[in-house]
Amino acid sequence: VMVEHHAVVNRLTWMQRRYPVGPGDTLLQKTPISFDVSVWELLWWAVQGAGVVLLPPGAEKDPERIARTVRDHRISVIHFVPSMLGPFLDLLEDHPERAAGAGSLRYVFCSGEALPPERATQFNRIFDGDDPPRLVNLYGPTEAVVDVTYFDCPPASEGPVTRVPIGRPVENTTLYVLDRQGRPQPVGVPGELHIGGVQVARGYLGRPELTAERFIEDPFVPGGRLYRTGDLARLLNDGNLEYLGRNDD
Repeated sequence: VMVEHHAVVNRLTWMQRRYPVGPGDTLLQKTPISFDVSVWELLWWAVQGAGVVLLPPGAEKDPERIARTVRDHRISVIHFVPSMLGPFLDLLEDHPERAAGAGSLRYVFCSGEALPPERATQFNRIFDGDDPPRLVNLYGPTEAVVDVTYFDCPPASEGPVTRVPIGRPVENTTLYVLDRQGRPQPVGVPGELHIGGVQVARGYLGRPELTAERFIEDPFVPGGRLYRTGDLARLLNDGNLEYLGRNDD
């Protein structure tokens, strides 16, 4: 995927404005560099004067190793795929001393899979102090620089979490839920999610036919381009987007 520099800069700038970090923070870099999440793990801390700790290859699958690293290095920012967040939370819940060792966390980001509401509820149950970390659900394809939406999961004070949408667009990004004729769908009606804005990639290197299929002209913005995600979504009444699966399933 051919991603332009300004797209990466937009992604990092948005993240810093929404979830600021600084010299007092330490990020845990644990995503293999073959996955797009590693982009912000490797770059965000460096441009903000924060610190970084590199988890050894393979340790990203070991909840015990992750918990020890968070404790020993006072990690404040970490990312999980939901299927790995679950075992990590189970470890903390079964061993209160491990949960106490994770008290340095400020932001816990999730992406790559649907985040089950029960895991968000479990997160709130474990981190129930006066200043708990924020659990943030992110969504986005590599074709639009890692993430294009965000949703701040509700705190414990709002009760059990019943739904975790993919949320709202990041800065300089436009999202459309369109039917098969390219028409916007009303609130609550499923359609294919299309992404526009500065984070849309140039296309696929050496694959012009696939590029023409997935990257199309934006009918709503003169000169703009859209990426057809192949993902089904619907707009909720509160303005958030809900992910519904793939249109080819």
